[in-house]
Amino acid sequence: MNKTLVIVPTYNERSNIETLFARIFEAKADVDVLIIDDNSTDKTYELVEEMSVKDNRIHLLVRPRKMGLGSAYIRGFKYALKQGYDYIIEMDADLSHDPADIPRLLQACQENDLVIGSRYTDGVHIVNWPLRRLFLSYGASYYARVITGMRIKDPTGGFKCFKAKVLRSINLDKIHAEGYSFQIEMNYKAWKKGFKIKEIPIVFTDRTLGQSKMTLGIIVEAIFMVWRLKFSKQK
Repeated sequence: MNKTLVIVPTYNERSNIETLFARIFEAKADVDVLIIDDNSTDKTYELVEEMSVKDNRIHLLVRPRKMGLGSAYIRGFKYALKQGYDYIIEMDADLSHDPADIPRLLQACQENDLVIGSRYTDGVHIVNWPLRRLFLSYGASYYARVITGMRIKDPTGGFKCFKAKVLRSINLDKIHAEGYSFQIEMNYKAWKKGFKIKEIPIVFTDRTLGQSKMTLGIIVEAIFMVWRLKFSKQK
């Protein structure tokens, strides 16, 4: 029987976490969820630990400090491969990604190797973003496509499903990017290795609780990352 792990990095997401678990398990009861918490000051990890005692589908890894989104996912990928999961899903903790879409990602991944929940397939499907944020995201996606040559409309999206064989084929110790650029780099590696990639449309709803983790440093990193990928000889 195929095993699925949903990886969710957290930092100060206590106000969202119980709702997130409820909605994930309502959408797909037979998945496990791994929370990777960067020592949240609001003690998100304490609430997750309490819930994990009552529900063996919930797992927790706590890191000593804020260490970035990309490294959190890499930690989660290694955990998933070691534990023998067949499908690995990335998603945000802030409910901007709708857990109801998890079955759609998994269904599409039956015939594909990487499935991306796309905000820009068949138009733009984003709720509550200011226009400048939309221009930034859409522009970054277009920029990444042009420079790298990837035919992916939403290369910076963070709601996706990998087959385990994709992650096993990538040298995860060589992935050091964070934020937007982490998503671009993982997509690029999968694309260069010839894996079958599919985008399915999702509606992205900006967070209503907590604060955005977007920073200028993440944007700058993504600008230079695509050029490094373009000229890299490593797949």
